[in-house]
Amino acid sequence: MQKGKRGTVIRGSGSYIPERRVLNADFMQHSFYGPDGLKLPKENMEIIAQFSKITGIRERRYVTEDLVTSDIAGFAAQHALQSAGVDPESLDYIIVAHNFGDIKETNRRSEFVPTIASRVKHFLRIANPTTVAYDLPFGCAGWLQGVIQADYYIRSGDAKRVLVVGAETLSRICDPHDRDSMIYADGAGAIILETAEHNVPSGVLAHVTKSYSSELAYVLRMDRSINPDYKADHLFLKMNGRKLYEYALKTVPQMIRECLDKAGLSIDQVDKILIHQANEKMDDAILKGLYSLYGAASPPEGIMPMTIAWLGNSSVATLPTLYDLVCKGRIADHALQKGDNIIFVSVGAGVNMNALVYNVP
Repeated sequence: MQKGKRGTVIRGSGSYIPERRVLNADFMQHSFYGPDGLKLPKENMEIIAQFSKITGIRERRYVTEDLVTSDIAGFAAQHALQSAGVDPESLDYIIVAHNFGDIKETNRRSEFVPTIASRVKHFLRIANPTTVAYDLPFGCAGWLQGVIQADYYIRSGDAKRVLVVGAETLSRICDPHDRDSMIYADGAGAIILETAEHNVPSGVLAHVTKSYSSELAYVLRMDRSINPDYKADHLFLKMNGRKLYEYALKTVPQMIRECLDKAGLSIDQVDKILIHQANEKMDDAILKGLYSLYGAASPPEGIMPMTIAWLGNSSVATLPTLYDLVCKGRIADHALQKGDNIIFVSVGAGVNMNALVYNVP
């Protein structure tokens, strides 16, 4: 029998959804300020209602005080390993995407030493020295970039099995006086990728990555509180949401089409589109923009599952969590079947963005 081509397939997935639910109503007592350092004149009820209308977020999840990023990354990794039914010692790489390291509730400083990936390997009690563990800070596109790197390792023959985790505790770097703080959430997701031989293309079919750092490098950045009277010297995540939104609509649909072309597929062959849960309005606009490139008036119903309404934006964790929930039947009216073509899409700080086409084996 002729030997097939080496490919990369997803063997299992896992996620960790924090227990603490934070509703929009929980922000009613916050004091919100504008970029000019002045208190916003609108009532909080109006501010929150407008925020919900634009983002689609009704609630989000925060970790409890005793947990940090490496903890929830470890939980998601455990679930993925159990789902895959593989020995942790058989992993060739552990890639953990995050952007802020471990931040304790009692000490709001980022810890990067040892790496989060090393902490996850330690948490999993993996003794194998050839299980290489490293971190990948790449904005919200970090987890998908980890999957892309894993695909390169597997296709080259350098690895047979890779764990890719995305984990973040954005609640620890939210400015309580910034409206954008209502976007951010905590969470973790993971998948196990491994080598497989196929006579027909399956698994990871194609991917595209782009970095727009010449003019957009600081669209997301760290800065002091928007409240000029805030006493602590903490740095918080700041975002020029309008600029990011406008640029995403210009570039992301075209990048997705480029990825589909690379995979040799047309839009009518796509069964699911999994987009980073950044903003419901933005994701809807990206989807419509993509279909308009193919001359379609509107996307088909049910092609884009969403979790942002109840999980918020947990950065690198949104995509693997979304995938895991769909796989396990935890999102109503969404499922994956053998032969389905899925597009993963992400965009975030840097500005970095990527897309990947996956055929369910």
